[in-house]
Amino acid sequence: MIIAENLTKTFRDRKRGLVRAVSNLSLTCEPGRIFGLLGANGAGKTTTLRMLGTLLEPTSGSASIAGYDVRESPEDVRRSIGFLSGSTALYGRLTAREMIEYFGKLNGMSGSELATRIDELVERLEIGEFQNGRCDKLSTGQKQRVSIARSIVHHPPVMIFDEPTTGLDVMTSQTIMAFIEQCRTENLTVVFSTHIMSEVERLCDHVAIVHRGRIAAEGTVDELHAQTGEKAMENAFLKIVNQMEANDVQ
Repeated sequence: MIIAENLTKTFRDRKRGLVRAVSNLSLTCEPGRIFGLLGANGAGKTTTLRMLGTLLEPTSGSASIAGYDVRESPEDVRRSIGFLSGSTALYGRLTAREMIEYFGKLNGMSGSELATRIDELVERLEIGEFQNGRCDKLSTGQKQRVSIARSIVHHPPVMIFDEPTTGLDVMTSQTIMAFIEQCRTENLTVVFSTHIMSEVERLCDHVAIVHRGRIAAEGTVDELHAQTGEKAMENAFLKIVNQMEANDVQ
């Protein structure tokens, strides 16, 4: 599971002073379900996921991944997650197979266990035709397949997706979304951030709308429609965000 309680992150900016990127955010993500963070760019989604992934240390609050505290056991947290974003970089001079192998070794895998796992992923993700090609020569879609493989080579029980379809074509985006659905089928815990309404409607079992670093509303897609009286997710999102803005002014 993923459990976050009053997670907060502040930054010091020379022009704006103290910036509260995430404020008292609490959430619970369960195995076999996709928890969606829906918000505009700059809403605090990426900062939240980076704290969960131990890439940023929370200013206050707490979070645990698969039973490990993100502050006290960051290495155990990293071994428990696969992290994929639309801007995930690969080492250009490594081949696709070498890239997957490298991340397997980073996570303590070796020998026949690692070789068998790589063969499995090469077949599952249809990497075979380009497994010996250098990553800097691969197409965008091929790179994303390698990124998926290196994210799951160590059998993580938790997957974190940070706007993973950003900048991708329709076919590659479909590959990513099908993989996210497969993670749910395999009973992984999945947290998924996006600003694309159709992805939320297709993928998410539970949605938290994030605005200005806070959760403005949460529930299933149907519950958010009922709460706002809107049939379209885009209209429901805008109504919730506008109401939060109005409340902040008062």
